[in-house]
Amino acid sequence: MDAVTRWNEVCTKIAEAGRAASRMPGDVTLVAVSKTYGEDAIWPVIEAGQRVFGENRVQEAMAKWPALRERLPEPLELHLIGPLQSNKAKEAVATFDVIESVDREKIAAALSQEMAKQQRQLPCYVQVNTGLETQKSGISPHEVSAFVERCQTVHGLNVTGLMCIPPVEENPARHFQLLMRLADETGLEVRSMGMSGDYEVAIRKGATHVRVGSAIFGPRGI
Repeated sequence: MDAVTRWNEVCTKIAEAGRAASRMPGDVTLVAVSKTYGEDAIWPVIEAGQRVFGENRVQEAMAKWPALRERLPEPLELHLIGPLQSNKAKEAVATFDVIESVDREKIAAALSQEMAKQQRQLPCYVQVNTGLETQKSGISPHEVSAFVERCQTVHGLNVTGLMCIPPVEENPARHFQLLMRLADETGLEVRSMGMSGDYEVAIRKGATHVRVGSAIFGPRGI
């Protein structure tokens, strides 16, 4: 099965999950996660109609997306969904359209500085470590409200949403419910949650953005 066929299947499942949850058409944005895949794998999905993509690494995105953007007359939207180092903030602001992984004060400050320099005020999501996993990036749930406020008032970031990656071994539903509650409490409209294995659950719980990679492009490394 090729990527376009899988993409169509994912789009169908997103629509079905949305209808089952009484969501309106267009309520859920598919972020096609193209990390590790080259231009030849990505372009057919663009031709099929996908316009929003996610990448984990700044350097990888810089290497392949300028050429892909040049091939399409209409805009593509590129999300940084992986961890960001402060020394890559300049490149991230220049390359991406949305930063989904604001996870600490140092990154918020670096992004703010670069956005001012480049005059690009990008939407940002705060990454929440809903499982309090020591190996995973993200703000702890009880710190989210204060951190969002600092990002907005101290650093002047356009924080529009929250993002999470639930622990692999746990039921994702409760983590999605937690993110929804935190987003409601902070007044943020965007809730980026759900990946290839659980995006239908995320949609039922209220996701506005789902980040789907292997279900579209196939297993990585094959």
